[in-house]
Amino acid sequence: MNVSYRWLSDYIDLSGISARELAEMMTRGGIEIDTVPSRNEGVSGVVVGYVKKREKHPDADKLSVCTVDAGTGEDLQIVCGAPNVGADMKVPVALVGAKLPGGLNIKRAKLRGVESQGMICSARELGINDKLLPKEQQEGILVLPPETDIGRDILDVLALDDHILELDLTPNRSDCLSMLGVAYEVAALTGRPLQLPDPSKDIYASAEVVSDYVRVTISAPEHCSLYTARYIKGVKIAPSPQWMQNRLIAAGVRPINNIVDITNYVMLEYGQPLHAFDAGRVAGGRIDVRLARNGETLVTLDDQERKLEPRMLVIADAEKAIGLAGVMGGANSEVSEGTTDIILESAKFDGSTIRRTSRQLGLRSEASARFEKEVDPARVRAALDRAAGLMVRYAEGHVVEGIAEAEVSSPQPVVIDLSLSRVNGMLGTELSALEIKTILSRLQFEVEASGDDLWRVAVPSRRGDIARDVDLIEEIARLHGYDAIPTTLIEGPTTAGSLTKPQAIRRELRKILTGAGLHEAISYSVTSLPRTELFAELSAGARPIALAMPMSEERSVLRTTLLPSLLEAAVYNVNRKNHDIALFEIGNVYHTDEEKLTRLPNEKPRAALLLSGNRRAASWNRSAESVDFYDAKGILEKAFDRLGLSGLVSYEAARPEGFHPGRTAAIVIRTERGSETIGYVGQLHPETQREFDLPDTYVAELELQPVYEYADARIEYRVLPRYPAIERDIAVVVDRGVAGGALTETIAASAGELLESVKVFDVYTGERIGSDKKSVALALVYRHSERTLTDEEVGEAHARVLAQLEQSYGAELRK
Repeated sequence: MNVSYRWLSDYIDLSGISARELAEMMTRGGIEIDTVPSRNEGVSGVVVGYVKKREKHPDADKLSVCTVDAGTGEDLQIVCGAPNVGADMKVPVALVGAKLPGGLNIKRAKLRGVESQGMICSARELGINDKLLPKEQQEGILVLPPETDIGRDILDVLALDDHILELDLTPNRSDCLSMLGVAYEVAALTGRPLQLPDPSKDIYASAEVVSDYVRVTISAPEHCSLYTARYIKGVKIAPSPQWMQNRLIAAGVRPINNIVDITNYVMLEYGQPLHAFDAGRVAGGRIDVRLARNGETLVTLDDQERKLEPRMLVIADAEKAIGLAGVMGGANSEVSEGTTDIILESAKFDGSTIRRTSRQLGLRSEASARFEKEVDPARVRAALDRAAGLMVRYAEGHVVEGIAEAEVSSPQPVVIDLSLSRVNGMLGTELSALEIKTILSRLQFEVEASGDDLWRVAVPSRRGDIARDVDLIEEIARLHGYDAIPTTLIEGPTTAGSLTKPQAIRRELRKILTGAGLHEAISYSVTSLPRTELFAELSAGARPIALAMPMSEERSVLRTTLLPSLLEAAVYNVNRKNHDIALFEIGNVYHTDEEKLTRLPNEKPRAALLLSGNRRAASWNRSAESVDFYDAKGILEKAFDRLGLSGLVSYEAARPEGFHPGRTAAIVIRTERGSETIGYVGQLHPETQREFDLPDTYVAELELQPVYEYADARIEYRVLPRYPAIERDIAVVVDRGVAGGALTETIAASAGELLESVKVFDVYTGERIGSDKKSVALALVYRHSERTLTDEEVGEAHARVLAQLEQSYGAELRK
């Protein structure tokens, strides 16, 4: 929001307070001012001149010799190259000795042999952004209104002796998106009285009744609570007065004509967007606020055809849509040079509806920016009257008696209970009751005593950000001055902060995975429908949840697994010549069994990893080593071991969809409740790898909820062994279908407490032991923590192991 210091002075006496001092005061009061640029970029000695006559330069086709009265007492001869200069014009004239932006000094000069006693200026030469001027003024010299006084300083005429306060507003302070809102704020900060405009001052209503010309209905009451309109007859389209153009330009708004400029001026003044329709182009004199129809289109004022959707709010006449409510008007009802009658709109639209329409169409306007943050309902009619009065004064219009309106609901006043002890307790101050009442009165809040040091505070509707007593306390703090609040010790019970168990486990899991050389990926929670069908077992039959307004087809449904996102990241890397990929992601997936949602989906926390390429690059003394299944499985084993789950987790051969049928294992957790598959680890199916154009890639994905429940990340320390171990190696011949993990589990269960560890160190298959058999070599370590074991003790335990292997798997010792 750009605020003109001169304009602001209309509402509040700023004498003795410079623009920069005011900016400092407002920033300290909670409204940050980014910069305070001056509108004068170095102009001096420029006045209003009158071109008495224009003649062609004798020696230059593109130059003119002008005789100009600049109020100096004698006519000046000025050579000008602008094509639009002509006799009987009022123009800015830089006299000899004048200074212009960029360090330009005006001197007497001869141009092609003709003396020039000054310079006729364009807007750009005066430091004005010519893109903010009316289109007819953007080329050539700046032409001033005919009634401008000759010899008057151009700084005063164009209001260049002004400063702009550039407000950096937070979303809650939408009340300062208007000059009046800023004036209320400055009045509260300075304690000076406000001088507000009388909105109905210039309205001279005719004997005719508005209902004879326009009728208003609201067919979408949940999206519009109030719609008002006035009918103004006999307007004359012309440029708006120079003072109004100056203020619009200072605010960054380009003047167009008197009608449009008045609506923009009042929007900036009141914060209430308005729109003017050409009454002759509104069919049936009827206005209806409704939702768009299927297939309906509208050409907006920027000459773009917009395809409307049924959730978008439109303003319609008896036949068609004539405007996008709160966003932009339609070209089919635009005010033009031939317009004589106006229907002037002022309304209270639902902010979320306007925000959704604006975002979906990529169409943001000054009006939508204000409606999105909710306008003050108390100013809807006041702004309507203010604009109608200005149209009477500057467009020669006649206002028809009455307001055409439809109101669904009126806002309830906000009344908040506040106590002195609550204020001082939260701020650590010792403010008196009188000081607090004074501050609230400066804010124009009505305060009524309801007990000893208790008040009921009525909040004006313009301050929609205040809903609780803490909001009032914040207002008191900033008006009292943050610098004046003393430093005090914190009082009351305190609770030591800590991570929840799931938070601690996720943090530890990140440490483990990054320590294993993986990089964390953070991907979209939305994906495409085909991606949700890739890994059926991981989706567990969940139905995809479609978004109401997707960004694109590739981001149209909530993800049901993490792996597709990691695969997309891998493809992105491979396409950019990064072939050695190690990624992981910890995030939520979204499952539901409903085809149409009636309740929130189940958010399941999961972890996934992806490995592709080489685990070790080639060097002069070694060749490259590609990642394999055991790299992915080993990373998981390391994580489970650190989380205290190694004794509960096992791996079983599996053939889930999307995975390689012979290089995949289910991750199984065994608890007192039984066995549960919590995920899968393995190589991608060759077809999936071809679909994504990836080399051999190994992935894993697992549920984290069981991990949260059973993990115990506490580190237990044990005394180093003082007594020697006894090692026994065995090689047993079993059926090829027997898993090595099953053998180690059986050995651990049968050997008893003397067994310290068991691991597979070799597997052999070949013709010598039969095509359906394999030899598994295992290393067993026995140890007692408090004494040296005897051969007899180890032999007894070892015999139990061999007997159990033979009984369970028909195992035979390999000869």
